[in-house]
Parts: sequence; structure tokens; C-alpha cells
Amino acid sequence: MRGLGALLAYLIGAIPVGLLVARAAGGVDIRRQGSGNIGATNVLRTLGPAAGIVTLLGDVAKGYVAVAVAGWLGARPDWQGAGAVLAVAGNCWSPFLRFRGGKGVATGLGAFLALAPWAIVPSAAVWVALLASFRYVSLASMLACLGLPLGVALLGYPWQSASAAGAAAAIILVRHRENLRRLMQGTESRLGQQAPAD
Repeated sequence: MRGLGALLAYLIGAIPVGLLVARAAGGVDIRRQGSGNIGATNVLRTLGPAAGIVTLLGDVAKGYVAVAVAGWLGARPDWQGAGAVLAVAGNCWSPFLRFRGGKGVATGLGAFLALAPWAIVPSAAVWVALLASFRYVSLASMLACLGLPLGVALLGYPWQSASAAGAAAAIILVRHRENLRRLMQGTESRLGQQAPAD
């Protein structure tokens, strides 16, 4: 049953919400628009705020549901933590998209809202402050994710949850490697600008 929970967490995380929203909202393949990413930022830039918000909420919801399903089938913290990591991995490497996908931030947000909700508060504050200051979604996302494992540990959640946060953050950082390169080169797009293709 626990193996089933892990598989379901991965497959729920793998649902390509942005692709489905873009097809429903504008009849476009979001992978061929803007940065080519299926996440909420690219959907926002391509199809506007409504589609972007729906994509964001859908990605958050699937992360939350994935951890809940993993918890129902194996309630120990290690299985719930595995569910969170697998949901993020599913978003990033979806079998429905030939093992391509998004960058895992919104799915990770939903997963850790289920797993360690109070740890999201300081990470969200970091994200908002950095986005407001610099308008780089990627920079805000990476630094918020880096702080999440520390927040999970300091707030007294099980060590398995902190380990899961570290693993999820590592995946998200790997998926942002092109953004990091552009940040270092000074070519990364700010919020409101058209993004280059990844």
C-alpha cells in the first residue's frame, strides 16, 4: 500500500496543469510559447493573469493532494516526506510529457503546505520580499526553497520532513540551473518581461 501511495504521489505531481490550462484557455501548447515552461509564470506571461492564477492554484493543489494520498496509505513522516519529494519530481519529470515538465516550485508549495505548513510562512515571506525588491521570480523561488529545510527543522517538524524539504529544494535548484546562469549573466527576465526560451 505504501508503494502505491508513492506511485500515486508521483503521478499526481506529474499532471501537467499548465499545459491543460493553456489548451483550455487559449488553445495553445504552452511548451511552444515564451520560455517553453509549463509553470504558472510562463502561462501568466503568455495567456494573462486568470490562466496564470488557475495554473498556480492547480499546481499547489496537486502537491497538497499528493502528500495527503501518501499519508493516507502510509501515515509515517518518512512516507509523507517521500510523497512530497515524489510530487515535485513528478512535476519536473512528468511521464505524461516524456519526462519533461515544470520547475516544481508551486507543487512544492502545496506539498509542504500539507507536510509542514508553518515552515511555509518564512519561505513565503522571503519569496514576496525578493520578488518585490528585484522582480525576479526565479531568484525569489530559489532562495525561498533554500530556506525551507531550515524552517522545517527549526520549527520542530520530524527530521524526515526536513530531509524531504532538502531533497525537494535540490530538485528545484537543478531545474532552475538555466535561470541561475542567466541571473549571473544579467540576462534573466524580470516579472512583466517576456522570458527567453530555456
